[in-house]
Amino acid sequence: MKKPLVAIVGRPNTGKSSFFNKICGKRISIIDDLPGVTRDRIYCDAEWCGKVFTLVDTGGLDSKSSDVFQKTIRSQAQIAIDLADVIIFMVDGREGVTPADEEVAALLRRAKKRVILVVNKLDRFEVENTYDFYSLGFGEPFPISCQQGKGLGEVLDEIISAPCFKEASNFEESSTIKIAVVGRPNAGKSSIVNRLLGEERVVVSNVAGTTRDAIDTPFRYNGKDFVLIDTAGLRRQRSVEKESVEGYSALRAREAIGRADVVLIVFDASEEISEQDVRIAGYVHEEGKPSLIVMNKWDKIEKNGHTINDYVSMLKEKLSFMDYFKPVFISALSGKRVEKVMPSVLEVYANSTKRITTGVLNEVIQKAILAQQPPTKKGKTLKILYATQAEVSPPTFVIFVNDSSIVHFSYERFLENRLRASINFEGTPIKLIFRSRKEKEQ
Repeated sequence: MKKPLVAIVGRPNTGKSSFFNKICGKRISIIDDLPGVTRDRIYCDAEWCGKVFTLVDTGGLDSKSSDVFQKTIRSQAQIAIDLADVIIFMVDGREGVTPADEEVAALLRRAKKRVILVVNKLDRFEVENTYDFYSLGFGEPFPISCQQGKGLGEVLDEIISAPCFKEASNFEESSTIKIAVVGRPNAGKSSIVNRLLGEERVVVSNVAGTTRDAIDTPFRYNGKDFVLIDTAGLRRQRSVEKESVEGYSALRAREAIGRADVVLIVFDASEEISEQDVRIAGYVHEEGKPSLIVMNKWDKIEKNGHTINDYVSMLKEKLSFMDYFKPVFISALSGKRVEKVMPSVLEVYANSTKRITTGVLNEVIQKAILAQQPPTKKGKTLKILYATQAEVSPPTFVIFVNDSSIVHFSYERFLENRLRASINFEGTPIKLIFRSRKEKEQ
């Protein structure tokens, strides 16, 4: 299910990045008194009262600015506005309404989205300084001070009261499986989509970057409903800073990964696996999505009896953080092995939605404990009491222990490996959550 997207928009130097950092709980955006410091969207997941959403920071909008990046900033802010479910319109309470604020207000009115007007820099909570902002036409302004952390709770309450959060809580799982196709430019993503659809639905070109938006195409396979999401090629961040189209296409691709049920990560087999290939796989892993590593252009490779094994060994080295990966080797150009993609999609999707009974799960854990004793810290030994599965997509297991602070990463990794050795989770990440039990409950 897609998380609601909340975009922070406003003219330069109103405190958008400070607000972003406060809500996300860490310093992610660069903060500076100079206008125009945030030139690209920066985003993170945030949570309030059990509601999870994606928060997007954008660059300051000012048509009168001499900043050479202003055109790029505006383009990237516009795409964030287009994708947003809720918009935080940030203004400066010390300066009052400015012509730049009025320009931003006009832009947001055209968007016809839910807008929350937030008046920042009211360090003494001078509510009277918010009155002039009623003229912008977005209802009651919310006074805050990011620097002192005042008023943030009221803004967050207003964010999660938006209809999109209610819709999310009432969400019923759709039987349609969404498949996002991601990768570097010109890796053959659109050609793969066309092969799977059996027709020329998506424009295919040898020019990198032909696909600029995420394109959804429904189809049926073996009586099941699917949606293929073709996305723009993801280039290195420093390669897209000055190119607005590339810049905001990356957000669409990230958004597509977020709402997908399965992700096809397309590599060009005829080229060396790059840092960006690994980074894209990392995006998918971080989102907890099941995936296939699709080695495209396999027809260009000179082969011997060990070629596939050599490539799998290379993938294991490059993708050590997601050693559960499932590869398929295809040629979208010739159609060779493309028929293996959809059965593999169904397999990794089934693995990601798999539920394990508590009895089976605890039997695996107990065998793991016998094979390798839990760690000890400051004379105290970790005791694993029992485990249960909490969620699917990805499979999430809660393991109750006497003291979660004793759990070492290496032992967590060991338990994950034992789970994978006993239960087929190929192609999907799994999560282990350790929770301490109170002493009187042990």
